Amino acid sequence: MPVIHAVDIVVNQSVPSSGYSISTMRAIFAKQLSFWSNEERIKVFVLADDHPLHRQFTKQNLNMFPHQLRRVWDRKVFSGTGHAPYVVKNEEEMLEKVSNTPNAVGYLSNGFGYKKIRIFDEQ
Repeated sequence: MPVIHAVDIVVNQSVPSSGYSISTMRAIFAKQLSFWSNEERIKVFVLADDHPLHRQFTKQNLNMFPHQLRRVWDRKVFSGTGHAPYVVKNEEEMLEKVSNTPNAVGYLSNGFGYKKIRIFDEQ
C-alpha cells in the first residue's frame, strides 16, 4: 500500500475561480452546497470509502473520517434532500471525470499529472 503524503482538491476548468475557502470545500464534499457561484450544479467525484486516498483526503482536507462523511451522504439520500457523490474506481478515472465533466470537483494525490483541471488553492 503506497504512503500518501498530500491530497490536492481539483476542479474542472469551467469552475469559477472566485475565492473558495476550505470551509466551502467541506460543504461541497458534504453535499451541503450544491451550486457554484455561477449557479451551475456542482458535480462531486470521490473514491470508494475504503480507498487509501479517500481516507487520507477525508482526514487531511475535511477533518473527518470516511464513515462520518458516508453517514452525511446517506442521510441526504434517504431523506430525499440530496444525492450521493459519483464514486470512481481509481485516480486515473478521477482525473478523466473531473477533466471532462463541467463543474466537477474531486481530489488527486500530490504530483499526479493534471490536464484540463485546476488545483484548488484556499483563498
